[in-house]
Amino acid sequence: MDKHVLVALDGSPGSERALRNACERFADDEVTALYALDPFGHYRDRRFPDSLGDWNRELSEYAEELFAEARSTAADHGVDLRTETVTGDPARVIPAYAAENEVDEVVVGAHAATGAVSVLLGSVAEAVVRRSPVPVTVVR
Repeated sequence: MDKHVLVALDGSPGSERALRNACERFADDEVTALYALDPFGHYRDRRFPDSLGDWNRELSEYAEELFAEARSTAADHGVDLRTETVTGDPARVIPAYAAENEVDEVVVGAHAATGAVSVLLGSVAEAVVRRSPVPVTVVR
């Protein structure tokens, strides 16, 4: 294993494409899937839970669903996927995780929209590109 590659997961089609890309390109390297528990982003279009315990449980269950799908995708490519969960704004915690964990490259998914850069990449992908201490591959 020469590289440590970080793939940001959020359940979007873009992050699924990013994971497949990372598994294809870095099958012989260490690949970590990272999910940022972002309560405010997760509940943007949903009803907030009644208690903090419900909030944490729902977010943790969602992360485990994402990881189960990601492990299956990785296994299809012969990759033994590591998974990590962090809490916070994805635009900040993804680059911070990369800096603190000897990551060599970050892979993120882009939105399929057109127009200005922030619309094309998505605000999180754009922020990760700007803040990351290592190279970032944005997958469309």
